[in-house]
Amino acid sequence: MDKNKIKLGIAPIAWTNDDMPDLGAENTFKQCVSEMALAGFSGCEVGNKYPKDTAQLKKQLDMRGLKIANQWFSSFILTKPMEEVEAEFAAQCAFLREMGAKVIGASEQSYSVQGRQDTPVFGSKYVMNGKEWEKLAQGLNRLGMIARDMGISLTYHHHMGTVVQTAEEVDRLMEMTNGEVFSLLYDTGHLAYCGEDPVQVLKKHVKRVKHVHLKDIRPQVVERVKKENLSFLQGVRAGAFTVPGDGAIDFAPVFDILDKAGYEGWMIVEAEQDPAKADPLEYALKARKYIADTAGI
Repeated sequence: MDKNKIKLGIAPIAWTNDDMPDLGAENTFKQCVSEMALAGFSGCEVGNKYPKDTAQLKKQLDMRGLKIANQWFSSFILTKPMEEVEAEFAAQCAFLREMGAKVIGASEQSYSVQGRQDTPVFGSKYVMNGKEWEKLAQGLNRLGMIARDMGISLTYHHHMGTVVQTAEEVDRLMEMTNGEVFSLLYDTGHLAYCGEDPVQVLKKHVKRVKHVHLKDIRPQVVERVKKENLSFLQGVRAGAFTVPGDGAIDFAPVFDILDKAGYEGWMIVEAEQDPAKADPLEYALKARKYIADTAGI
């Protein structure tokens, strides 16, 4: 891949888990960003332990040579007043703009089971009807225009346990949205987790991909999640996710497709695990070496 086009980052969720604060509770913000830099990454996403004050955050990141690449946004287009969603979205875009980021990653959380501790992630996801699809697509197009006006690109994060999880749902969302203001946050791990082929999805939508999450899976753990009716969060604790090079996904074709399509932007290692079982720095180093060996960057 072209190192002049690609920027490599890593998500703080390997150090401290926002959904389950006990995972990595002992790890500080400064330790997290210091180890990201030590492992050879140049950027990151935003975690709950990050300073909210942009001047303070910039100071800590600058001394470590890090940039903010993106931040998760929970949208509730189906269940909250749109004015409320837009206000929250604009505020987060303003924060990201101040931090020099160019991308925001939204995921519709209405009816999501991803954060429910005891709800099985397989077989429990909400399936939208036609009117809800229209409402979601129109709402996301609206958020995309707000983001564009603020110099930010809206990307959508398909995710286990949410209303947009499967390849078919990703296809439908992409068909119903405006390509000028709405792009895809492509996540290898979430597609593989639900039994989809990440390579085929990327081939179909690569021209609208503006942010990439490099996440691997351990199939034996995913199978256990399915058989034992575990929740998404229980699966995380059990080790369903891991970094590229440590799981079952072959990332070589992923890197090849992105490269041939001229992808330019961030690739973020995102693999939430229990830091007590999977030392974040060791796994960050493992991921960085695998990317260097496989993508040549």
